[in-house]
Amino acid sequence: MTPSLLFRLAWGLWALSWLAAALWTAPTVKRSAAGARWLYLAIVVAGILLLFGKTSAVLHAARLWHVGYGGAWALALLTLPGFLFAWWARLHLGRLWSGAVTRKEGHRIVDTGPYAIVRHPIYTGLLAATLATALAEATLPALGGCALIALGLWLKARLEEEFLRQELGAEAYDSYRRRVPMLLPLGPRAG
Repeated sequence: MTPSLLFRLAWGLWALSWLAAALWTAPTVKRSAAGARWLYLAIVVAGILLLFGKTSAVLHAARLWHVGYGGAWALALLTLPGFLFAWWARLHLGRLWSGAVTRKEGHRIVDTGPYAIVRHPIYTGLLAATLATALAEATLPALGGCALIALGLWLKARLEEEFLRQELGAEAYDSYRRRVPMLLPLGPRAG
C-alpha cells in the first residue's frame, strides 16, 4: 500500500459509509431556505474538484513543497483522526443528523460528547482530513480547494446556527454558543 492509496481508500470508505448512514435519520420537520443551501454547496463542490480532481495536472501546477515518503504516510494517517472525530459526532448526534440544514423530529441542542468540544465537530473532523490531504498534495489548486471547502463549511455552520437559533430558541442556543467554540477547540466561543 502507498500513501496515495491510503488517502483514496480513507476518503472513499468515509464517503460510502457516510452515504449509507444518511438513511438513519429522524423525519424532517423543517428545512432552511434553498438559496443559502446552494451557495455553500457550490463552494464545497468547487473545493472538492480542486482538491481531488485532476486540476493540478491539467494546470501543470507544480508542487510547492515535497513531504517525502514518510511525510506522505504521516499526512495520510492524519486523515484518520479527522474521520474518526466526524464519525464520533455523527454517531453521538444519532437520528438528529442531516446532510442539509434541517430541524428533525424531536430536535434539541446536543452539547455533550464531541459537541461539548466544538459546535460543529463533523465539520472540524472533515476540515482536519481535508487539510492533511491538501498539505500532502502541496499544490496551489489543492490548497485553494481546502480553503474553499473550509469557507463552504463555515458558511453552512453559520446558516445552521441561525436556523437552529430560530427553531430551538435564541436563549438556549446563545448559551451553547457562549460555552463551546464553533470549529476549533481553542477558538473564539461565539464564532
